[in-house]
Amino acid sequence: MRITLRINDNELRAEIAPGATLLETLRANGYTSVKDGCANGDCGTCAVLLDGRAAASCLLFAAQAEGKEITTIEGLAGADEAYHPLQQTMLDAGGVQCGYCIPGMILTASDLLALNPSPTRADIAEYLVGNLCRCTGYVKQIDAIEMAAAILSEGAIDG
Repeated sequence: MRITLRINDNELRAEIAPGATLLETLRANGYTSVKDGCANGDCGTCAVLLDGRAAASCLLFAAQAEGKEITTIEGLAGADEAYHPLQQTMLDAGGVQCGYCIPGMILTASDLLALNPSPTRADIAEYLVGNLCRCTGYVKQIDAIEMAAAILSEGAIDG
């Protein structure tokens, strides 16, 4: 089966098996920041933005993403910036340890901030419930998301 996907403003034409997941297709085509953690939608490491909303790529067939805009962590920052505020604040707050869960967590946080630009710590913690991290207690990640929300609400960068 031949499909065309739009990933980070780039077009990918791929030959896939009819049952191929979006996760498998992304990883097979070099998008290795999208991780395979649990393969059943429980851990958040495979999160991507699908038309701006967080989605578990392990639960979607690749063909379901055709015609939609897919954003991975590499596509979150605009062309003229090194990092999106969520990426920068995650670094600044020390929220990155092993880094395995962080791309999915940042993309999930991007979805949250699009829906709720001024979330409370409780809002952030609730929204991250589907993102499992074995290295931390989530405190630094929540700090980073709060910091990014403040930056984005100042209108510094369109989020």
